[in-house]
Amino acid sequence: MNMQLLIIMALCAAAAFYLGRRVWLTFATKEAGCAKGCGGACGAALDVDALQRTIEARTAGR
Repeated sequence: MNMQLLIIMALCAAAAFYLGRRVWLTFATKEAGCAKGCGGACGAALDVDALQRTIEARTAGR
């Protein structure tokens, strides 16, 4: 094999691994909050349970 082809294949494999790892970490994380992993201290976290309670309370009032 040509050395240039090996280098290109290694770069493509590294890029695919990097992108796959980023996607995995995005969907596999169990903490709420932003991508920085601060746990929602910055106020970016969305409280789904509180939102659901609000929706249910508004629909029950109708």
